[in-house]
Formats: sequence, C-alpha cells, structure tokens
Amino acid sequence: MSKSNNENPVLIIGGGHSGVSTALEITEAANKKVYIVEKKHYIGGRVLQMYKYFPKLCPPFCGFEINVKRIKSSISDNIEFFVSSVVEEINKEKNGNGYTVKIRQKPQYINDNCTICGECVAACPESRPNDFNYDMDMTKAIYLPNISAFPSKYAVDDEYCKFSSCKKCEEACKYSAIDLNAKENTFEINVSNIIFATGWKPYSVEKLKNLGFGKFKNVITNVMMERLAADSGPTKGKILRPSDNKNVNNVVFIQCAGSRNEKHLPYCSAVCCMASLKQALYLRDKNPSSSPTIFYIDLRTPGRYEKFLNKAVCDENIKFNKGVVGKISEDHASGDLILDVEDILSGKKIKFKTEMVVLAAGMYPNIKDDLSEIKIGDDVKIDLDENGFIFNENFAGGIFSAGVAKFPLDVYMSGQSATSAALSVLQYDHNIDK
Repeated sequence: MSKSNNENPVLIIGGGHSGVSTALEITEAANKKVYIVEKKHYIGGRVLQMYKYFPKLCPPFCGFEINVKRIKSSISDNIEFFVSSVVEEINKEKNGNGYTVKIRQKPQYINDNCTICGECVAACPESRPNDFNYDMDMTKAIYLPNISAFPSKYAVDDEYCKFSSCKKCEEACKYSAIDLNAKENTFEINVSNIIFATGWKPYSVEKLKNLGFGKFKNVITNVMMERLAADSGPTKGKILRPSDNKNVNNVVFIQCAGSRNEKHLPYCSAVCCMASLKQALYLRDKNPSSSPTIFYIDLRTPGRYEKFLNKAVCDENIKFNKGVVGKISEDHASGDLILDVEDILSGKKIKFKTEMVVLAAGMYPNIKDDLSEIKIGDDVKIDLDENGFIFNENFAGGIFSAGVAKFPLDVYMSGQSATSAALSVLQYDHNIDK
C-alpha cells in the first residue's frame, strides 16, 4: 500500500459535471491540489449521456471540451484523477485536522499508450451491453466508453472479457497499450477537505408496476430517450420505438414517474418537467409530423424556464393533459400502448392509445448507496437529510457537497453548486489558518 501526501489537498468523490467543475474552481482560485475519485472509466458523468440540455439545447460535449481544455492547462496540473476507483474508508487524522482516505482502483488494463486506433476492438470476439446507451445496444468487451471519453482511451469490461483464454486484443495492439494481467491497486491519501459530488441515477421505475417498464418494450425512461435522440446513440439519432424500430409520431410523456410519491421519491426531482418539454421538442424537430402528449400533475418551470415552456406550448402539435396515468397495458398485435388516465380537469377516466411512452423518472441520489459501501470512522460525521441528500450539516468538519449530492439540480444549477462548494473549501481553510 502506497501513501501520498500534499499540503491541504482536497478530495472530490465523483468525477461528473459538478465534481470536475468544483476541482477547476478550486485549483484556479487557490492552486490547491485536488484528487478526483470516479467509479467509471472516464470523467464527465451523466451529463455526457444527454443529447442536449436546456434551456439553450446545447450538446454536452461542447461544455465538456472546455473543461477538458482547462484541465490540461498548466494551472490545473494540480488535478489528479483516479478513474475506475472507489473510496473504501474515511478516517479522521490523529491530529484532528483532515482525513485519511483509503481508495481502491480496479486494474488499469489500458495505459496511456492507447491511440484509439480500433485494432483491438476489431479483434475482440466478445460483446457486452452498452451501459452508456442504457443497454439498448452492444459494444465489444474492449470499447471506447463514449465519444468524449477522458482519459481518451479504451476500457475493458472484466465481466465479459475472457482474459488469458483469449488475449486477442492484446495481440492486436501495436502500441503495448494493453495489459490484461494488470492488478488492482489500493492506496491512501491525506486530505483536508472532502466534497461529495456523487451525482444521481434515474429512479428504478420498474417498481411502478402499473406503468409497465420492463414488461412492455415500448415503455422507456427519459434518460433512454436522450440516447435515442443522440447522434451517437443506439439508433444514430433516429427516435425509433424499441419493439420494431419504427419511427414514432404519437409519443406520451408521463410526468412524476416515482417523484412526489411517499412510497417512492417524496420530493420533486426539479428537472423532469423541463426534460419532457425538451424531449417533446426533440420529437417535433426530428419528425415534423409527430404529435407528442404530456400527461402531468402540474408543470414546474420556474424563473427563466417559463420561456422554454412557452416555446412548447406555442407548438400546436404538442398536447398537454392534466391527468394521472393509473395503468398501462399493451395491444399485443400492434405493440401500441393503452393508457388508463384520470383526467383531472374533467374528473373523468379516459383511455388513450399511443405508440410509445416515456416515463419522466425522478433523480435518486447516488450518495445514499455510496456511503453504505464506505467504512466511516467513528469520529467522522457525515449526515444526510430526510431524502438522502448531503446538504449543510457537515460544514464544521470540512465535508461539503456539490451537484445532485446536495439536492436535485439541472446542469446549470449544478455548475453554480460547484462554485459554492469551492468557496466553502477556501473559506474553511481560511478559518482553520486563523
């Protein structure tokens, strides 16, 4: 076990948009050393899986490329990434100032010699579900995680790779970039502050038995819709329904799939209404003859996002229905879906037929599960609120949060929370120095 030390360094757990933005803010403001621990093979997080983000409908790789350029600049030499890594243990240092953190990094089968030439992929005989596209297509067992992957190199899925019984990728590599005998590495770092930027995942909507996700192929989630619309997605940007790969005209978006529900997520996830409006506009843009319908309890588009709502409302082909979908069934002959809806305005129950349903799944904070896998020292205080977010309760110990680890946020607000977390670190250091 090796041990690294730096003067008052910061640990950021999570290398998504919030974590990377926080690291850049800290290093550019104070030239401090920052470590980022990220579970995936790459940094950038869930934002990279979006087709576009509101309100300007920008593709995410534009902003990410700017951050990568900032990372590569000389002022950001202080940022060190541990990808494919998890925090295993957090303990208070004996002097009471700062933390000792144990980190486990999975084997790094691909080194920096990788040029992404593709020879190893062509040679690989094994396939895996593409988690970046929410398992809607397949990649080889050695693969490029996404088109914006940073570090820019291939990854090996050790669940599907045959390793010593195959080694065809290793044999095909001309640059000695692949070592299938690489070993796991465990080490410790000492840090003065910890920032949780662990992000979120879509709520498990298969728990909503009445809405048919996992039972009917043409019921998908909003995050899957992002990948269907993306040019790098499983359908190359064509919005096709999964059962038969047909273009769809009539798509229903169902709001609050799991959110604002005491049995599931009791809180509003903040972004779902805007996401469905955005995706209805995707459909209209890609298929001008389409007519999407949004079933909602109420539409929450605060502040400057009202203009975005008005853009959708002014499109006569986008229909809005204030109603609760109680059940979804399937027409087995056509694959179409039949919705039983309680129309709130009329007070009547209606049936509605559609080609595909998109569930606006709520945001579930990863930190709830991540903390359960970390051994926390008895003298380390990390408190979550009643919904599983880490908010303001841990400032005295130099532990902070950013992005959806703090509360549900969109991309723009996640950037603001990153600045807030960076300022909290600098203020904490200033108070300690006093």
